[in-house]
Amino acid sequence: MSKTDDHDHPGQRTVSPGSLAHRVPDLGALELLLAVARLGSLGGAARELGITQPAASSRIRSMERQLGVALVDRSPRGSRLTDAGALVTDWARRIVEAAEAFDVGAQALRDRRDSRLRVAASMTIAEYLLPGWLLALRAERPDTAVSLLAGNSAAVAERLLSGEADVGFVEGLTVSTGLDSAVIGHDRLIVVTAPSHAWARRRRALAAEELAATPLILREEGSGTRQVLDAALGGLARPLIELSSTTAVKAAAVGGAGPAVLSELAVGEELALRRLVPIPVDGVALARDLRAVWPTGHRPTGPARDLLSLTRG
Repeated sequence: MSKTDDHDHPGQRTVSPGSLAHRVPDLGALELLLAVARLGSLGGAARELGITQPAASSRIRSMERQLGVALVDRSPRGSRLTDAGALVTDWARRIVEAAEAFDVGAQALRDRRDSRLRVAASMTIAEYLLPGWLLALRAERPDTAVSLLAGNSAAVAERLLSGEADVGFVEGLTVSTGLDSAVIGHDRLIVVTAPSHAWARRRRALAAEELAATPLILREEGSGTRQVLDAALGGLARPLIELSSTTAVKAAAVGGAGPAVLSELAVGEELALRRLVPIPVDGVALARDLRAVWPTGHRPTGPARDLLSLTRG
């Protein structure tokens, strides 16, 4: 019994090995073939596509080797498609038209993505840094609508991981699992009181132990400010009042409710006007990094990438 090849059996077809990308010419080669068919000249096609004639000839020869058929007859009078070349050109036209439709669709997706930006930021950054960054972004991208979701660092992580935000900004010591980050700046927490508080009349720095033992006006647990303070004190700070925004903490401190720990960014005006007084503290590290965060493996693109670049300006 003799062995027969696949082509001896009707209804079966032989498929060349390897991926489609290795068997089908690339778009540049197909566009060149279409230009040759339209212009009747390899040199004219090369000029239209901005390549040299030797490069065009080499690309046609490479395509002929890849397909295993002659596509173009070259003569002193010009270049003419072979019968096989005319057939391949018809197929090539459909592929290029499909690629053009693909490109239009991809551009529409980019336009839709670039038409909005959802930012999640912890309170200090949202109140004192983001307004300036967003004004600068508007100058670069006037057609991008921006929405800002402000909350503590834990809430920022939740919004990013649930897909509710495109990029976030946090102030804590750690970054939640599932997020990548980049340091965009630095900040320092300071202890402040109203001028009427006894600490405002101290002549020496406050000891870490005394700060840890004193009830304070604090941000809620989950905030970057609270996280940094708890770590600096080696345990949980003692709350006198817990408030959910930097502005509320600051107002309570100005009103004389008690000492507070706030970002240097938040109290510049109050310190200058002596509505709040800074209290030096020994042995407590209150510096922190400001970070941009995004879901792991999804580095910001489009307007989110542009905003990120502005934060480092």
